[in-house]
Amino acid sequence: MMDLVKLGGRIQALRLDRDLTLQALADAAGVSVSMLSSVERGQKAPTIVVLARIADGLGVPLTALVAPADDQRVIVRRAADQDVVDEPGGWQRAILTPVVPGVNFEWIRSTLPPGCDAGEFPAYAPGSHEFVSVHSGMLRLAVGERIVDLAAGDSVYFAADVPHAYANPGTEPCVYYVAALIMRSRAARSLP
Repeated sequence: MMDLVKLGGRIQALRLDRDLTLQALADAAGVSVSMLSSVERGQKAPTIVVLARIADGLGVPLTALVAPADDQRVIVRRAADQDVVDEPGGWQRAILTPVVPGVNFEWIRSTLPPGCDAGEFPAYAPGSHEFVSVHSGMLRLAVGERIVDLAAGDSVYFAADVPHAYANPGTEPCVYYVAALIMRSRAARSLP
């Protein structure tokens, strides 16, 4: 038998971790706000269809909502389940890490085509950190006013509480990895 209060708590924790309002998650999941609110409070048993919609709205597998807490100590994200986002300008990013409620860590693989500028990202909340490692190609990283050119095998750390930007000044694609601990503010944007 599923504990509805624990289920609701897991859903609410995932929603809050993503800085989503009830309305925003309800819209993303295609369920009513009243249904979502009742589920989060443990007052209503959702159908499997509703649970699947909520999981999709949160961007997590259904098992993240229904697995017992002990099963959450080891979370596997298979390659086929990784979120791959094609961005304007031809660059691509893949979020490699599983979603863990309450943990603001992300590991991302980005690929910038030759000459691509991924644009500037706003400062994250104080206490945010990024580690970048270039796998192949050339990466130009701007952190505040400082510009650092990186080649394959180079890595860098920076405090991500300042505006920062990524670009590929080279003639070959650039593949790089970002390990980020992002302290979320209410207006947080996706990572590069």
